[in-house]
Amino acid sequence: MEEFLRIIDAHSHLWLRQDTVVDGQPIRTLERGRSLFFGREVQMLPPFMIDGRNSAEVFLSNMDYARVGGAVVVQEFIDGIQNEYLSEVATRYPDRLKVCAMFDFRGEGFMEEAGRILPGGPFSGVSIPGHRLGKGSLCSDELMRMYSLMQEEGLYLSLCLHEDCSQISQVEEIVSAFPDLRIAIGHFGMVTTPKWLEQIKLARHPNVMIESGGITWLFNSEFYPFKGAVRAIREAADLVGIDKLMWGSDYPRTITAITYKMSYDFVLRSDLLSDGEKRLFLGENAIRFYGFGTLPYLPYIKNMSE
Repeated sequence: MEEFLRIIDAHSHLWLRQDTVVDGQPIRTLERGRSLFFGREVQMLPPFMIDGRNSAEVFLSNMDYARVGGAVVVQEFIDGIQNEYLSEVATRYPDRLKVCAMFDFRGEGFMEEAGRILPGGPFSGVSIPGHRLGKGSLCSDELMRMYSLMQEEGLYLSLCLHEDCSQISQVEEIVSAFPDLRIAIGHFGMVTTPKWLEQIKLARHPNVMIESGGITWLFNSEFYPFKGAVRAIREAADLVGIDKLMWGSDYPRTITAITYKMSYDFVLRSDLLSDGEKRLFLGENAIRFYGFGTLPYLPYIKNMSE
């Protein structure tokens, strides 16, 4: 089966350097793949990425090795706004990478920049880390104007939500106002929290999908082969249909603990999903939703240690 899979990663991150402030605390690239993160030194990247650069070229090398044909690059406030670099990435690798823009939604006045770079630009979508907006609404006047522009331009919305369900009704309002705006809900609804299925239920709307970026992080305590994660995928599929679910890795943060291939291989090895369901989850749904075209053939390369 693996020989014929078309695999798409629906949730990845790229940056050249982390240098930002979130909730009043600095986040900075350090040495040997480490970062200062909310007052702690953490291993943000694998330790061999010693320059702190989380580049598209390194990612594409990982993708080729793991036989992942395409990927969606999203943004998060903890990495800083990376529009300048990611516009170059989107222009350089349009067939492999669908790239999201991001603006500082924590304040006002971002629509001027959005109106300037989104129409006809290299970006395929916009990321909103909704779980970091604090008391800010996903339905502010300025955001609703941006959604209207995105719908007109055929862009998608990559959206992560707070685990407490406080933003569910706001997403419902967005869906009602913009029924043709494609929306992908990330982190598999914060699957290890008590009310995660409320986020999954949003996929009952025709224009909403769920992607699993970060699921191996959320189930890190049980580690590979992440049987609880597969059971959650099975439960979500039974609730909204496997055609509404997409695989995502949350690269590169998750590959400090596992390899990139392991971030989807646990799905292939499970007997809780059929071969057809695995094809849909690992690639076919994302190809349809994001509009990927021709993907490269990536042959299996034998490891030196085999």
